[in-house]
Amino acid sequence: MRLTCHALITHRRHRGWKTSEYKKTPDTAAAMGKSQSHLAKHKDESRETLTSSGEYRDGQTDEDGKHRDVSQFPYVEFTGRDSVTCPTCQGTGRIPRGQENQLVALIPYSDQRLRPSRTKLYVTISVALCLLLSALAVFFLFPRSIDVSYVGVKSAYVSYDQDKRIVYLNITNTLNITNNNYYAISVTNITAQVQFSKTVIGKTKYNNSTLIVPLDKKQIDYTVPTTIADEMSYMFDYCTLPTIKVHNIVVMMQVTVTTTYFGHAEQVSQEMYQYVDCGGNTTSLHGHVQVYQ
Repeated sequence: MRLTCHALITHRRHRGWKTSEYKKTPDTAAAMGKSQSHLAKHKDESRETLTSSGEYRDGQTDEDGKHRDVSQFPYVEFTGRDSVTCPTCQGTGRIPRGQENQLVALIPYSDQRLRPSRTKLYVTISVALCLLLSALAVFFLFPRSIDVSYVGVKSAYVSYDQDKRIVYLNITNTLNITNNNYYAISVTNITAQVQFSKTVIGKTKYNNSTLIVPLDKKQIDYTVPTTIADEMSYMFDYCTLPTIKVHNIVVMMQVTVTTTYFGHAEQVSQEMYQYVDCGGNTTSLHGHVQVYQ
């Protein structure tokens, strides 16, 4: 409206009108006031628009910052009062079998499951340990031989029955039993017999249990009572013949040793020939025979 008034004044000047002759009428004043009020209102609206736009940009910036801050934290589901259960697994932590190829798992980069697995290393170490333990078990528990060696006749006690022409001979023998195992064994019984001229003249059996510790050797003595009589009564004359100083006879010694370990029984047999003096009591020390009349 101001531009209109200015144009009107200019128009009047061109027509030869004097500016002083222009007078404001009541209608003109009202129109000018209305124009000024509209202009002020337009300025206020522009200012409000700029203010609201700045506030919007500030709010948008704050919201983006919040989104960036939230994105730094992994997603965590809280099954509290104000939370909603994840529809994928229904709060069980497991997904349906048919959706294995449809779902994508989001795992943080620092998760331990993303590190290279050492399954091959662990399997190799486990197999090596198992093989080592198996080898040690086989080495220590594998049954080894039990050596039984006949040392010889330790002593022989002789007695006679003049009326029945019988020779009684108690022969004490010595055995060395060696345990080559890495565990203890038990000698449960010893069975022995003596033969003379293919005839059994005496036998015995000992059931005393003897324990032998690992890698150890034990010496065991046993006595076999023998009798020379009946069809061999002629030996009475030989054994009592005074013209002979040493009355040696050859007898065959048979011995069987039974050992047990881990519930398993094992038998070792020995068979040997020995000279025995039937003319007097004798004691053998390290292979030498001493005769006592």
